[in-house]
Amino acid sequence: MKIALIAPFEESVPPEKYGGTELVVYNLAEGLIDKGHDVFLLASGDSQTRAKIIPIFPRAIRKEEYASDTGVRNAVKFVGISRILDELKKINIDIIHNHLGWRLLPFSNIIGKPVVTTLHGPLDVPYQQFVYGLFSDASYISISNSQREPFNKLNFVSTVYNGIDISLFDFNETPQDHLVFLGRMSPEKGPKLAIEIAKKAGKKLVMAAKVDAVDKDYFEKEIEPLIDGEQIQFIGEIGPEEKNGLLRNATALLAPIQWREPFGLFMAEAMACGTPVIVTDMGSARELVIDGKTGFVVRNDVNEFIEAVSKITEIKREVCRKHVENKFTLKIMVDKYEEAYKKVLNK
Repeated sequence: MKIALIAPFEESVPPEKYGGTELVVYNLAEGLIDKGHDVFLLASGDSQTRAKIIPIFPRAIRKEEYASDTGVRNAVKFVGISRILDELKKINIDIIHNHLGWRLLPFSNIIGKPVVTTLHGPLDVPYQQFVYGLFSDASYISISNSQREPFNKLNFVSTVYNGIDISLFDFNETPQDHLVFLGRMSPEKGPKLAIEIAKKAGKKLVMAAKVDAVDKDYFEKEIEPLIDGEQIQFIGEIGPEEKNGLLRNATALLAPIQWREPFGLFMAEAMACGTPVIVTDMGSARELVIDGKTGFVVRNDVNEFIEAVSKITEIKREVCRKHVENKFTLKIMVDKYEEAYKKVLNK
């Protein structure tokens, strides 16, 4: 098949550091190429992949001077849509795989090729529900079954779990005695709660996270004053090699999420290292973490998190690794997407 993957422009593909969707798109592109497909990637020009790259912007828009202005940043995304439409006219493809979400949908009728959209965010946002509702007959792929629940009237073709390249994550049977937090410094990821849990549990916490422009005030006011550099350490945004080292050496990953996490790639990455996950029982938590086997799924309560920390050595780290090998690999994800493409094309 000739497949066009449309990636977000925020980060390069793959991302230099943080960027879950962009990493999934990269893994998918490489996996599809390995299976013999002809893959075009419409993304930022600083992307690096074996796919045929069609640059929509010269580099990731997060790197541009205007990136701190959210209004300009959002407007630029629509400029990107117009460039995508122009580029799609120039190539002869079988199917378009949209990873941009709702912004591309109003133009899907004029593209003239089958379009399937993977939803990477939660479906409980009212304005997004409005837009998706206008295009409910389009073809959608969810990244967890729980993601569908707030708005399940869409035409879902399949659920495809995000897959990781497990060869990049080293299994470690003998970790150090500290906790880690990985992700974004935003309220929905629960960094403030993670700090409270670590302090009350008497554990060192290493935090590796992106501070985006929209979260800068929150980080400076709510999180930064709590970082003492000793028990609570913040090492900033990290790349793939640093992430592997961070996760493999941790006794557990704290994921006190405060939103309906659609998937949570960081949880799969931790378990690939053998590191169990302690996560709030929200969103996709129970689809990723087997409670009592690969971590603990707890209520949104500090005391329950602390109790889970005290029991974390009961988790067998080899079970965590095996769980990822059975459910969340790159190969499984690519095979599932290939099946989904065939469904859309047959329809």
